Amino acid sequence: MTRMTRRSVLAGATAIGLPALARAQSVYPDKPVRVVVPFGPGGLADVTMRVVGEKLGAVLGQQIVVVNMPGANGVTAVKAVQAAPADGYTLALFTNGTAITHALAKAPAFDPLEDFKPITSLGFFDFVFVTGAAAPFATLQDFVAASKAAPRNIGTINVGSSQNLSAVLFKSLTGSDAAVVPFRTSSDVMTATLRGDVHLAIDGYVTSKTLIADKQLRALAVSGPARNPAMPDVPTAMEAGIKDFEVTSWNALFGLTATPASVMAKLNAALRSVLDDATVQGKLAELGIAARASTPEAIGDRLRSDIAKWSEVIAKAGIAKT
Repeated sequence: MTRMTRRSVLAGATAIGLPALARAQSVYPDKPVRVVVPFGPGGLADVTMRVVGEKLGAVLGQQIVVVNMPGANGVTAVKAVQAAPADGYTLALFTNGTAITHALAKAPAFDPLEDFKPITSLGFFDFVFVTGAAAPFATLQDFVAASKAAPRNIGTINVGSSQNLSAVLFKSLTGSDAAVVPFRTSSDVMTATLRGDVHLAIDGYVTSKTLIADKQLRALAVSGPARNPAMPDVPTAMEAGIKDFEVTSWNALFGLTATPASVMAKLNAALRSVLDDATVQGKLAELGIAARASTPEAIGDRLRSDIAKWSEVIAKAGIAKT
């Protein structure tokens, strides 16, 4: 083959191959990215993802679409992500509740440690115990005493959520006879509390902030190890006399295990930039959320340790697995 012929062949091959190569190496993302949230609109996870997603979309140059799929202990949301290609265009929002769901299941519908890869944490937060303004409870101990004297109930979002098992842990540590009543969304919990159908509710500050400010709800305690900067006058549950009660939750993004490493790395870098942004941090702080990114390994380890923690809580409380 002559030099000219070889050049012609190579030129032809290059001309044919370049479009295919360009398609294979298209810059991620080149279309909107979906994040499937296992809770309804208006809840803590939903609001967190919308605040983060607005800025993330600007950084990546594509819209971040939040898809709410509450119910079934988060399994519905997870199955929706698993049904999508492992290309980084459909992501899962996991929480401390993901660890609880796994710990509670006799035969887990999915394995968050094997089926998914962590990207980064988004934020860390505690929960607030609230009661209606007209309720006769000035303190958390008032509720405990009342629940031992007459039937009372505690409202949370769905079974398997961090809020729900926090209520179970609260009952276990206090000897309260209150029934734990699950609702589909945080808005439903707050509505029931305002009506007096629920005597005490446990949920994120984001869902009760306005109602507390308007004095329609009364905050009795927060679940974390220290007072929440958004509510400095509200004691922790331990300060309120509930020994050993401490629950801190988190939100994080995960992708399917087969998602390309380059995509996961790009998402982690972009989210680090977003969560370092003062505006994003300020918006989340107002809602009682500490914005904080992590390495994939760190949030993966947190998920693993929370599965172990809640497995122990479930065993000690004698909670039947489902």
